[in-house]
Amino acid sequence: MIKSRQHHHRFIIRTILLLLSLNSVPSISAHFFPNLTSIPEELLKNATGNPWDFFQQLAGCHAGEKYDGLAKLKHYFQYFGYIPNSLSNFTDDFDDYLESALRTYQQNFNLNVTGELDDQTVNHVVRPRCGNPDIINGSTSMNSGKTNNTSSSHHFHTVSHYSFFTGQPRWRKQALTYVFSPENQLSDEVKAVFSRAFDRWSTVIPLNFSQTDSVYTADIRIAFFSGDHGDGEPFDGVLGTLAHAFSPQNGRLHLDDDEHWVMTGDVRTSKLTSAVDLESVAVHEIGHLLGLGHSSVEESIMYPSISSRTRKVELATDDIEGIQTLYGSNPNFNGSSAQSVQERETGSGSGSGAAHCVHSRKLGTLKVQESNICVPASTNFLSYLVCLQRLPP
Repeated sequence: MIKSRQHHHRFIIRTILLLLSLNSVPSISAHFFPNLTSIPEELLKNATGNPWDFFQQLAGCHAGEKYDGLAKLKHYFQYFGYIPNSLSNFTDDFDDYLESALRTYQQNFNLNVTGELDDQTVNHVVRPRCGNPDIINGSTSMNSGKTNNTSSSHHFHTVSHYSFFTGQPRWRKQALTYVFSPENQLSDEVKAVFSRAFDRWSTVIPLNFSQTDSVYTADIRIAFFSGDHGDGEPFDGVLGTLAHAFSPQNGRLHLDDDEHWVMTGDVRTSKLTSAVDLESVAVHEIGHLLGLGHSSVEESIMYPSISSRTRKVELATDDIEGIQTLYGSNPNFNGSSAQSVQERETGSGSGSGAAHCVHSRKLGTLKVQESNICVPASTNFLSYLVCLQRLPP
């Protein structure tokens, strides 16, 4: 029976590849800006804002009130795990569920726990962030051991500091390979950013990462997508959710194709308010790929939010302790994750201080419901199968 299913899966894949080969679609390459000053003035003038900026209008709301837009805010909190997925048909009433979600959110991010939409909370809610939820199956580990003040009916179980996915999944081998989506046609400069990001983790744990061109055999698959891309976690345009990654041993790392990614240099100098440091996001998402969840320690890489024009790439003590709990320590690690960082950055061509930016174009995907396979529509991407589940051997 198992062998029959395996043959069925392979038959579906071969059929898809054959159909794609018969319908040639020109490849879509990413659009690169050599540096921030080369970004067209038109883009600087017409850059869209954060999709969550609307929430700024809700500042000052508190329990018992009704205000246009609170239903959207409830959807936001549900997306990140603060309101149960079983709830729907949200209204604009400031109800107990919203107050409970706010209190837990404020606790997780070390804000004043008021249960109200004060300025401090709203300003944090609108910050760009990772698309992975903070609370999974009713459990959060972000609030660093603080007492949870939510009502018992909405209580979330808590532990301290760094966190893991349910069951603490991890990779069972030490040599992992990663591949980039051929359709993205990333430059060597962009790939070097990810190489540095992987190095930051391998410095502290006994794992090593190497790039491969084999999409089918790679352990980790990296791709830029726009909007709904078939994994149930659609992107939302400029800022908002920046990227997401899945737990071991799934291996998928997706980044929002609509962001303005800065590759090297000082992102803080960007005139584009929506500029996002690519390496900062890559290091965070690789943490998820390795099995880490979110942390409430703001200095940590695994803190969920990162403002635009911000660079944060150094592993904090919280990150190191968490990842070494899963994999142990690299025997050559001397307690400082910052070692050799300057060498890596200089070697990548960033020594001049010039900031380089990449803005990717949208990618098309062909969704196939059967066997949970999502296959990009471009024929030069025939080997790239972004599987919603790992295919059977």
